[in-house]
Amino acid sequence: MERAATPSASSADDEERRSISAFLAEASLELSSRDPAEIDACVGLLEAGTSVYISSPPGQTYHGTVALAVRLARAGFRPVPHIAARRIADQGALGDYLARAAGEAGVDSAFVVAGDSDRASGAFESSLALLETGLFQRYRIGRIGVAGYPEGHPRIAASALETALASKKAFARRAGIELNIVTQFCFEPEPILSWTARMKGHGLPVRVGLAGPASLPRLLRFAALCGVGNSVRALKARPRAITRLMVEAGPEVALRDLSRRAEPPIAGAHFFCFGGLVRTARWLRAVRDGRIELTEDGGFRVGAA
Repeated sequence: MERAATPSASSADDEERRSISAFLAEASLELSSRDPAEIDACVGLLEAGTSVYISSPPGQTYHGTVALAVRLARAGFRPVPHIAARRIADQGALGDYLARAAGEAGVDSAFVVAGDSDRASGAFESSLALLETGLFQRYRIGRIGVAGYPEGHPRIAASALETALASKKAFARRAGIELNIVTQFCFEPEPILSWTARMKGHGLPVRVGLAGPASLPRLLRFAALCGVGNSVRALKARPRAITRLMVEAGPEVALRDLSRRAEPPIAGAHFFCFGGLVRTARWLRAVRDGRIELTEDGGFRVGAA
């Protein structure tokens, strides 16, 4: 006669499910689609007040970003626009951007980066140069996210990244700005954990970047564009993982490991929605509701409602 699972095993699984759900309690998402209908479709899937970041791809004007921020705010979410220094023409354009974002969409948080362009198209070369204008304080945008790179940046030395972060931290302290870090997405937990251990001395909360559920070819394409090299190589070295991901790729293995091992400064997760905002929101809703089955490969499977 087959023996039933012991109560202790069931209890351990339940505890791990709760741990995963707790890790995602205040997860943020990143809107990559320009389709505003996706925003409305997420009402009821995402909690009111969820932070939704608005990426700034080449060709997207800040006017378009403000329009999306307004749509997010009307849907009950907290819009967090990307502001890329090298795409801002001058201080007047930055002021107009922030005034409209704050005034029309109630924006009080922003994600500030230098931008992927090799050369500035306007007056600003770096995210620090944007912060030093004082315009964020003027428009009461007091929560600022900056980028972190657990696997390094493809074009910037680690020492330069460290110096830049220290400078932004020092300025934020003087200016009364609440600074946090959002990392580039990784497929594996080890680079994240080792990098955040080194970040402890900065005392800044870190949101761990993970790719939401999407097809494997789409994830690998974005990973190559973003320079996420080590994780891609690690993923390709795991034949069983590749087989599983050929149909549906997701962050389940990394997320389960992080929920067990994460400690400060890790403050939560941030999802890049390469498969679409609605798709990630549905997946996140199911995980938060505990509709998951733990799997032998160290991840989990999302179940039906």
